[in-house]
Amino acid sequence: MIRLHELVAYIDNLLDTASFQDYAPNGLQVEGRIEVRKLVSGVTACQALLDAAVDAQADAILVHHGYFWKNEDSRITGMKRRRLGRLLANDISLLAYHLPLDAHPVYGNNVQLASALGIEVAGRFGPDNGPDIAAHGRVKAALTGDEFSKLIAAKLGREPLHVPAGSRVIRTVGWCTGAAQDYIEAAAVLGLDAYISGEISEQTVHQARELDIHYFAAGHHATERYGVEALGDHLAATFGLVHQPVDIDNPV
Repeated sequence: MIRLHELVAYIDNLLDTASFQDYAPNGLQVEGRIEVRKLVSGVTACQALLDAAVDAQADAILVHHGYFWKNEDSRITGMKRRRLGRLLANDISLLAYHLPLDAHPVYGNNVQLASALGIEVAGRFGPDNGPDIAAHGRVKAALTGDEFSKLIAAKLGREPLHVPAGSRVIRTVGWCTGAAQDYIEAAAVLGLDAYISGEISEQTVHQARELDIHYFAAGHHATERYGVEALGDHLAATFGLVHQPVDIDNPV
């Protein structure tokens, strides 16, 4: 058991949230009961995750995608009212960490994805106008594009959309989970053989072809399942909490 605000302060310090300019507030987004014994974690604070947390009698929910995004409608109506009402009626706290969780060198989405895919992390990078959140490294053995695509599918349980770079063999890889397809040009500047993200845009196909770099859209949800679960496990081990990860299926 730990007091809620002590838990939040610990995570804020661990993930160095003050160093990030983000699209939503990181940390405690909805305040519930003052003590935390049971923690439910998931990628996104959707209604299904909230319902699962209520059923599990959780004190707090830890997510990667929370609420109150920049430029969203600030009115508490419809879906937002139902979600917030569910949390408040059950006195459950919501803790959300976006970019700080992507970037963390131990529990972050990027390093955890590398572990799942067997990639050795060598460093971080980013575009000229963005933070160095993406990572790059090497695979254990050279692979063709088709072989790497099959590896991703086997490890993530989701077949990626692969834009091939001809017969180029893959030895070096860049990646950034979620909707980070725009980092592909920065990956090409580094001379990497392949780049992985969660999503793909129309222009990403042309960029991959013209930059001669393999691109793999491996799923926003599929690439970001690992960080929040790793962080939840760490918190459980550190503070004696019960941690229950809940994976809400999402094909995107």
